[in-house]
Amino acid sequence: MTEFSNYLNSFIALFAVSNPIGNLPIYLGLTADKSTKERQQTIKTASFAFAIILLVSLLMGQAILEAFGISIASFRVAGGFIIFLMGFHMLQGKTSTVSHTKEENQAAQEASSIAIVPLALPLLAGPGTISSVIVFAHNTQSWSGKIGLAIVILALAAFIFIAYSFAPAIGKLLGKTGMNIVTRIMGLITMAIAVEFMANGLEALFPGWK
Repeated sequence: MTEFSNYLNSFIALFAVSNPIGNLPIYLGLTADKSTKERQQTIKTASFAFAIILLVSLLMGQAILEAFGISIASFRVAGGFIIFLMGFHMLQGKTSTVSHTKEENQAAQEASSIAIVPLALPLLAGPGTISSVIVFAHNTQSWSGKIGLAIVILALAAFIFIAYSFAPAIGKLLGKTGMNIVTRIMGLITMAIAVEFMANGLEALFPGWK
C-alpha cells in the first residue's frame, strides 16, 4: 500500500509540474486552424514524445549527471529552484517563461507541426518535469521501483492524450476562470514540491544544518 501511495504521489507531482490543464489554452491556440484529424495526430505524437522524453530521463538522467560530475544533491537544489519559479508563475495564473517563452510561442505559430516542439518539449515535458523524474528515479534504485515510475509516466501520457483529445470540450466546460483556478492550485502544489526538493538537497550538501 505504501508503494502505491508513493506512485500516486509521484503521479500527482508530475501532473502538477507538467500542468496539462493549464497548458490547454496554449494547445487550443496553436491548433485553432487545424482539422480534427490533424489535432488528433498532433496530440498522439505529443503524448508519445512526452512519454519517451520522461522515460529516457528516468533511465539515463542519473548517468548524465554523473558524466558531468553533478551530485544529486546539487541537482535537487537547482531543479527545485526551477520548479519553484514555474510554480510561482502558475500561482499567478501565468505561463512560466522557464518552460515556454513568447518567442517560442511565435515560432510555434509559424511551424507546420507543434507536436514535439513546443507541445511535448518544453510545454509538457519541460525542465521541471524532467528534473522531477530524475530525482524520483534516484530515490528509487530498484528495477521494480523504476518500472513502477515508468508506469506512472505512461499513465500520465495516456491522461494527456485523452484530455487533449477532448480539449475543446474541456476548455468550454472549465472556461478561462476554471482553468486559472486549476493552474493556481497546481502552482501551489508545484511550489511545495520545489521546497521539498531544495530542502533535501541543502540537507545533503550541508549536513550540519539538520
